Amino acid sequence: MKNVTLRQLKIFEAVARHLSFSRAAEELHLTQPAVSMQVQALEDQAGLPLTEQAGKKVRLTAAGEEVASQARRIAEQLREAGEALAALKGVEAGHLKIGVVSTAKYFAPALLAEFRRRHPGVELQLTVNNRGTIVRHLAENDIDLAIMGTPPNEFETVAKIFADHPLVFIAAPDHPLADKKRIDPQRLAAETLLIREPGSGTRSALERFLELHHVTAGATMELGSNETIKQAVMAGLGLSFISEHTIGLERSVGRLVKLNVTGTPVKRQWRLVYRTDKRLMPAAIAFVDFMDSEGSRLIEAQIGKQTPNAAAPGR
Repeated sequence: MKNVTLRQLKIFEAVARHLSFSRAAEELHLTQPAVSMQVQALEDQAGLPLTEQAGKKVRLTAAGEEVASQARRIAEQLREAGEALAALKGVEAGHLKIGVVSTAKYFAPALLAEFRRRHPGVELQLTVNNRGTIVRHLAENDIDLAIMGTPPNEFETVAKIFADHPLVFIAAPDHPLADKKRIDPQRLAAETLLIREPGSGTRSALERFLELHHVTAGATMELGSNETIKQAVMAGLGLSFISEHTIGLERSVGRLVKLNVTGTPVKRQWRLVYRTDKRLMPAAIAFVDFMDSEGSRLIEAQIGKQTPNAAAPGR
């Protein structure tokens, strides 16, 4: 593949990511025939088909998977080279890709806004998803840094704690347990628990809590986001276990209460995570330093704006 061009690799990477020639063409502002022609030229160089049609869908062949992986790696290396050269020139710039678990979306934008204020030359890209997907993005080098609770054990990472992360049980204000001063964890077995999907860090933490206290969950209802869970709890569908950082607004207006379940809040930590073999560019190093010095303070300031005072509902 001596005559492969960077343009061909860029086009094929877009096709592989979207599994669609038309969407790749739209992203790259090209016509679909132009995209098809460049992919065909790349296949001629490879001597193997890189894609195959499955009805209206495009699938990658084994050769296509390999070329797509290498194309992503080359693009990343070129980006890193550009940022390293900019740093040598004394230019503070660069592109920083950050992934955050969905629970962190309640404070992450404020953190990024403050970082951007201090480093206006850095271009930021934010991805929000559940823990399993963020771990996959880290593994595939699709993001530079991740904000999450528990770091992955599938591969080696650097995980820097930057703030506490309390998890609590919540209920609607008119729930029978809402006024209880102390709730034995065994009492939870009689309640419907609204839980996150597999792959969620909050769900894993709940499962560990129930196991630790020898509680067998009764009825459960699986919901795909914290917002949906909060709405369901407010509607009286059940109780839930959730990050305290996500409920400040609802508590401040008396829509949700934090339950006094023995053993809670469960104290976890927020971590900034990146691969051990990841070469951090200047923009990423600046963000690591920023989170180390300012992360906890900024989170507390953000959450504190929404935390109810002693006289407000929420106990």
